[in-house]
Amino acid sequence: MRAALWFLALFGVAVAVALFAGNNQGTVTVFWPPYRVDLSLNMVLLLLVGGFVVLHAALQALAALFEMPQQARRWRLQQKERAMHGALLDGMTHLLSGRFVRASKAAEAALAQQLSLQGTAQYNGPGTQLRTLAHLVAADGAHALQDRSRRDEHLSQALAETAPRQNAQAAELHDGALLRSARWTLDDRDASGALARLEELPHGVARRTIALRTRLKAARLAGQNQEALETARLLAKHRAFSATAAHSLVRGLATELLNTAHDPAQLQQVWQGLDPQERQMPELALQAAQRLTRLGGDDGLARAWLLPVWERMVGVPDGLSEHLQQRLIEVLETSMESLDGPWLARIEAAHKANPRHAGLQYLAGMACLKRQLWGKAQQLLTQSTHHLGAGVLRRNAWRALALLAEQRDDAAAAAEAWKQAALSTP
Repeated sequence: MRAALWFLALFGVAVAVALFAGNNQGTVTVFWPPYRVDLSLNMVLLLLVGGFVVLHAALQALAALFEMPQQARRWRLQQKERAMHGALLDGMTHLLSGRFVRASKAAEAALAQQLSLQGTAQYNGPGTQLRTLAHLVAADGAHALQDRSRRDEHLSQALAETAPRQNAQAAELHDGALLRSARWTLDDRDASGALARLEELPHGVARRTIALRTRLKAARLAGQNQEALETARLLAKHRAFSATAAHSLVRGLATELLNTAHDPAQLQQVWQGLDPQERQMPELALQAAQRLTRLGGDDGLARAWLLPVWERMVGVPDGLSEHLQQRLIEVLETSMESLDGPWLARIEAAHKANPRHAGLQYLAGMACLKRQLWGKAQQLLTQSTHHLGAGVLRRNAWRALALLAEQRDDAAAAAEAWKQAALSTP
């Protein structure tokens, strides 16, 4: 459509020129004594247009001639800029491919090119950004080569370039340099140095996933279990791990934190500091109760922590794995001497509801044994030995039966029970 309109306009101009020039009888007379020159008006117009074109072309040629030195300077500047950017790209490529010596040399070559361009008045490129990236590439290569002095030198120069934080780009580069520094320091097994670098970050940057991952590693290396647990919670909230990995990580850190408690009061404080969903984890509840019992704490409090685990075992089919059920029974057995009436009722009700459960049979038998109900204890423990696998519970059941046989002066039964206890030892 546009081509058709241009064609119509050109056709109109041609018609107008033909009508004007075809019937134009005008003349132009030039008097140059003693001469007289008569020219047609059309010829004069053509000469004027031609003279204008020639003059314009001449002026353009002169401008191009005088501009050639400046163009040459621009060309040389462009060549240097291309060499500088090419050196930086080569350095990053060598760094990714594991050629750390070549990466450092290429980054330093880019820095040398930029330094030569910095004194040029025509150069107005991104000097700060390029220098910072080149310093970081050189520092990364030096870190891989274990050249800490050169790494720290380039790092300090990169931080000095972006320290003013004049704009958002400089601030991002400064934060990136700090993050890289924290990871390098962590590689050197300097947890306190890595945490100090992370503390220099703004609050928003410190909550980014890469910063939190670094903080988690540094806190675990420094033995700061509370800090590591809080960081792991944030990472799980940001979905930095899968649900299974996050659950396992939080559980492991909370277990380490529980194991660091040295008295019942400290253990209770740690337990109350856990999140409600963490206190519902069977592994943590079992570990806390077992730790409290070992520290000589209140057995009633330990059983209170175990109550949700117990309800899960007796109320939900396959709610607990066999290993966790065995641990729960072992922890409850350690506090059998102080077992109160409500817990005895719970054990009896659970056994009646599931009389074929070997663990409940064993626990009920041990409760009867502690209450000196010898006949019922012997019956329940004997039944449990037929279903319990080789392990601590079966060994303890046979030991209890051996002691009951010795009380009855049944030497043969006692010997057989002791033999089965020895065979049940894992």
